Amino acid sequence: MPHEIRPVAPTELPALHRVIERAYRGDSARLGWTHEADLLSDTRTDLPALQAIVADPRQVLLALFERGEPLGCVNVADRGRGLAYLGLLCIEPARQGEQLGRRLMEAAEVHAREVFGCTTIEMTVIEQRAELIAYYVRRGWRITGERRPFPVPLDPPYFMAVLAKPLV
Repeated sequence: MPHEIRPVAPTELPALHRVIERAYRGDSARLGWTHEADLLSDTRTDLPALQAIVADPRQVLLALFERGEPLGCVNVADRGRGLAYLGLLCIEPARQGEQLGRRLMEAAEVHAREVFGCTTIEMTVIEQRAELIAYYVRRGWRITGERRPFPVPLDPPYFMAVLAKPLV
């Protein structure tokens, strides 16, 4: 079945938002292995945040489509000085395990290198997600040893592990 990876259009954001929330926060069935529902209960993002990404020329929100329906996405941001940031990587939970996330990561790396001119890409992952960190390490990412505070204050606090990958 042919898939298309391209920047998402503003009119496609509501459908993509639903995919993002299912992938990150799970649903009653807890489908997929990448959800954070056991750690966090708030929403992952909202439409205004996604609209801001789409409107920002230093970012792109790439989506993977099948028959015009979004199955997942990845955000790539140009942080300057040759550094890109990869975030918001997700795949529809029922479709995980089909190598779709790998294809989105590859598209993100190509975009960071060829469009933004970056030589390194980084991401952050909640430290408690050891299996997810191991997944990225198997795909050429390295754990930098740097940790950053989780963007939302929690008690107890969460921290993000920083992973990086050369793009050259």
